[in-house]
Amino acid sequence: MKILISLKLVVGLLLATVGIFHCQASPPRYTFVVEETPYKRLCCTKNILTVNGQFPGPTLYVHAGDTIVVDIYNKGNRNITIHWHGVKQLRNPWSDGPDYITQCPIQPGARSTQTVIFSSNEGTLWWHAHIQWDRATVHGAIVIYPKKGATYPFPKPHAEFPIILGEWWKEDIGQLYNETIQSGADANTSNAFLINGQPGDLYPCSKPDTFKLKVDSGKTYLLRLINSAVQVMLFFAIANHNVTVVGSDASYTKPFSTDYVTISPGQTIDLLLNADQIPNNYYIATKAYVGGAGIPYDNTTATAILQYHGNFNSSPTSLPNIPSYNNTNASVHFTSKLKSLADKNHPIDVPHMITTPLFFTISVNLLPCPNNSCGGPNGTRFASSVNNISFVNPTIDILQAYYYHVNGVFGTRFPNFPPLLFNFTAPNLPLYLLPTKRATEVKILEYNSTVEIVFQGTNIVAGDDHPMHLHGFSFYVVGWGFGNFDKDKDPLTYNLVDPPLQNTIAVPVNGWTTIRFKADNPGVWFMHCHIDRHMSWGMDVTFIVKNGKGPGAQILPPPQGLPPC
Repeated sequence: MKILISLKLVVGLLLATVGIFHCQASPPRYTFVVEETPYKRLCCTKNILTVNGQFPGPTLYVHAGDTIVVDIYNKGNRNITIHWHGVKQLRNPWSDGPDYITQCPIQPGARSTQTVIFSSNEGTLWWHAHIQWDRATVHGAIVIYPKKGATYPFPKPHAEFPIILGEWWKEDIGQLYNETIQSGADANTSNAFLINGQPGDLYPCSKPDTFKLKVDSGKTYLLRLINSAVQVMLFFAIANHNVTVVGSDASYTKPFSTDYVTISPGQTIDLLLNADQIPNNYYIATKAYVGGAGIPYDNTTATAILQYHGNFNSSPTSLPNIPSYNNTNASVHFTSKLKSLADKNHPIDVPHMITTPLFFTISVNLLPCPNNSCGGPNGTRFASSVNNISFVNPTIDILQAYYYHVNGVFGTRFPNFPPLLFNFTAPNLPLYLLPTKRATEVKILEYNSTVEIVFQGTNIVAGDDHPMHLHGFSFYVVGWGFGNFDKDKDPLTYNLVDPPLQNTIAVPVNGWTTIRFKADNPGVWFMHCHIDRHMSWGMDVTFIVKNGKGPGAQILPPPQGLPPC
């Protein structure tokens, strides 16, 4: 009798176990087909790389804590990778996407499967190609809702709209990249800016397709603003309307009202728009912000239309009042108002005791060419650097080399501080500072170390704003300023109470910015300037965060079918 009862118990447990596995839902699965698609802009048609034929690409909708699987098929004519910008891929660098850092590219005709793990982020992020400059057309929004049963920390909007800002070149973006890298010259400026893929009324052959944002009078809308531009920061505004900032980089912020927005390449900002004006058509506009003197830029303005429902057919009102292209004070004034919500439902955890202090100078440099044969100033080649090292991509990705202990792929001597101390922001710097060292060096971080990075802009060649993006982490922006960082005075001004939690932050032209984070995500993680020519010239650092103790503090095993090099 006891044996019979035991058998029944065993069978029951087995059936229960089978039932659990049978009922356990598989992660949602998406298919991304990268392919050439003809698109007409500015009176001309050209083939561009798209995902599923869409430009911008499809929006992904998830909840905080979700995991999804994306099958990527490369039917295009060149290598591709996809990066999930701002997603904290906990212990999963294998699906992060930067070429030759965490994976080898997906070759034409090949496929790859990526598991995307969403953890604590809520709000807006985005995905994009992370190879050469193909994110110009290969990109799309990611909407991360609160966990099921949870709510926004602000009144639920009537509706929401992704608003993706971008750039358009008449020439093929791959050809532009190749020409720029081969010649050593600066990149050609874009021919137009875009709002949701359209240039708008002020460009030739563009008015009929201008994007229209349709609203009902008296209702509130959530605008999920994304800057996908390849080479430039942008100002954004809506005529006759203020917006309320409620989030940035998928982290909630203390609400504040503003009549313009500054947004860096890679950054996202969540805005509440109250349709509280006289029903009419109002221009939405975006144009370049360029803080560095003498830097070429696209001086055009892209437009969309905020269209109230009603029986009227009037032309849009005048353009919104946007700061001038070089108004650095306006740019940093907006950014300085970003502060974490920091309430009991959205606590923050700013590291106070720093174990790993880093000081990174970020510079634009020049390299000599034989017989002064390159396209940069005086026949030189443009480069860029962090602590005077211009990063060089290896031929096998760093993550696989690290995981499988392949020697000779990278060095581990990336310096904590610059090799030379000088007046970083002086108007005239000596010529011996122009060159930089080209190398593949990485920075090793101990698991759970607390890291502070002071980014110091320099005026080598020319000062510029540098939107720095860190993969695998969000970080707290605890301080910023103009000129040279003062290690004795400036830390006294740090905001350790409610600093914004970002994944991309602009270091102001000839200024500094300090970030802090906890290195609690083991793996290989890329950090770079999100102005792509600066990244391609070498303004990059690769971090390796070592495994901690226990399986929950170690890199996940590699998936099957990694793209070959």
